[in-house]
Amino acid sequence: AYDEALLLDVDGFVAEGSGENIFIVKDGVIYEPELTSALVGITRATILRHARDAGLAVREGDFTLAEAYAADEAFVTGTLGGVTPVASIDGRALPTQGFGPVTARLSALYQDGISRAD
Repeated sequence: AYDEALLLDVDGFVAEGSGENIFIVKDGVIYEPELTSALVGITRATILRHARDAGLAVREGDFTLAEAYAADEAFVTGTLGGVTPVASIDGRALPTQGFGPVTARLSALYQDGISRAD
């Protein structure tokens, strides 16, 4: 288990991790915070491209900690970790407690993209 900080913006909405972008998934839709208070992130952009190319629904917009707690799955993205599943937020276990179907699919697409780039 790893501990990571979840940063909020000045209005109290989820912004990012301390060194990575965060996404939540609810009812098959991927939600990402507005970039006004988050890093742009190369891995983030790659994941979003893969998600859209695969026909997955992506919504950019503010979400609260309460919405993150109620997510079906969550993951963070970063250069070193690629797609890393989130098992719990503030001690509240997410239903998948790791790789849910959307996170697993995006991780596979990302890994496939890395393999083809070699």
